[in-house]
Amino acid sequence: MQIYKVGGAVRDRLLGRPVSDIDWLVVGATVEQMHAKGFRPVGADFPVFLHPKTGEEYALARTERKSGRGYGGFTFHASPEVTLEEDLIRRDLTINAMAEDEQGTVYDPYHGQADLEARLLRHVSLAFAEDPLRVLRVARFAARYAPMGFKVADETLELMRQIASSGELQALTAERSWKETERALMESAPQVFIQVLRECGALEELMPELAHGTDTLASLQQAAEHQQPLSVRWACLLRGLEPAAIKALNQRFKAPRECQELAVLVGEFAERADQALELSASVLLEMLQKFDVYRRPQRFEDFIAACQMGALGRDQSTYPQAEHLRGAAGAARAVDVKPLVEAGLTGQGLGEALKGERLKALEAYKLG
Repeated sequence: MQIYKVGGAVRDRLLGRPVSDIDWLVVGATVEQMHAKGFRPVGADFPVFLHPKTGEEYALARTERKSGRGYGGFTFHASPEVTLEEDLIRRDLTINAMAEDEQGTVYDPYHGQADLEARLLRHVSLAFAEDPLRVLRVARFAARYAPMGFKVADETLELMRQIASSGELQALTAERSWKETERALMESAPQVFIQVLRECGALEELMPELAHGTDTLASLQQAAEHQQPLSVRWACLLRGLEPAAIKALNQRFKAPRECQELAVLVGEFAERADQALELSASVLLEMLQKFDVYRRPQRFEDFIAACQMGALGRDQSTYPQAEHLRGAAGAARAVDVKPLVEAGLTGQGLGEALKGERLKALEAYKLG
């Protein structure tokens, strides 16, 4: 039995990046031997075990064979006879197909270290084209490592084009597509994720609404540089699309509720926010009511952030609308409902009176 670190832990150590998660590979062991050493099995798809003390995952070396459509259409075979090289060749990229033993020796049968030096994302074997999820994974790695100068190798991009044109991307579930997209959007250069998908034809398959026309990559890049949360980045990406297109993308990817809501609101109100300094008190109030700034102030803050990222993406150095909108929200929230209640107002009457007081507060704010 031999145990190796594999994949990202080896890659990131060689790049001098922090190593967070470690994947362990066990060569030459049986399921029974793993049980005997106290490892606990997890999942039914292939033999993966939890270490009895650390809880880290240890996978038996395995081979795989394409047996159906999509990323899940594979048959796995694990046995003590599967070699390290046979396990590593089924991985996606050469930089992810390296292993390190307990003495720190690196095993690199597919020249991952050379591709690290050359800053190339290159497939290990032609079996790469059997798994459509790898199109999204490679685009995500491109987004992560673009600041270090990494590019997708031409021959790998060609395989990604073949996958995109094969219809296999349609076999991906919404959950898997969103998981990769979410992780990519939170990388340091998420705009590269979209650019790579566009270049290989996958964007047309997965997000046709974004494949042509409005380009919001500059605002997405600004959102990343300003470390905005996922919901803001998703809204920046979808800004400028028609409401029906935003709804379609939200539903197709089953985006989290807060992402869906913010994308819709940015699509509807971003232009109005850009004109905030000229808006009347009544229009401002209508906007604040729609956002429910009284109970959900953070959502309005995220909306302002998305609009500001859009302005920065258009090379505007300042966005005074942000402070104006924050001030308006503060003025509306400062209205005290207590005197109205004490005056005996209830129900619809109370609501109308409160709205009137907030309108006065906004008129005073604009004059001030």
